[in-house]
Amino acid sequence: MRYLTPIVLLLISNIFMTFAWYGHLKFRGLPLFVVILASWGIAFFEYCFQVPANRIGYDCYNATQLKTIQEVITLLVFSFFSVLYLKEQFKWNYLIGFIFIILAVFFIFKK
Repeated sequence: MRYLTPIVLLLISNIFMTFAWYGHLKFRGLPLFVVILASWGIAFFEYCFQVPANRIGYDCYNATQLKTIQEVITLLVFSFFSVLYLKEQFKWNYLIGFIFIILAVFFIFKK
């Protein structure tokens, strides 16, 4: 459970982050200052999960491993977000890129 808690918190954090950074793309008619304020409001909740995730996670992962976990989660969350929320296509070259990222994860976590 100790290893899983930071991952779950990072997952929740990244869901908020993705909406804060990209959710406004469906509302292109709104003024920029409105979406900036809305994004800041959403980002507050991102930090409420991200900071504890890294604090707790640093007890069992080093900083590089935490950052790697966070990046993988970000890509996974964004992939689902872009397909389900923004209705974009997931292309074959994205999959190839993810395979290379998985290789990077392998080497970063290798003892």
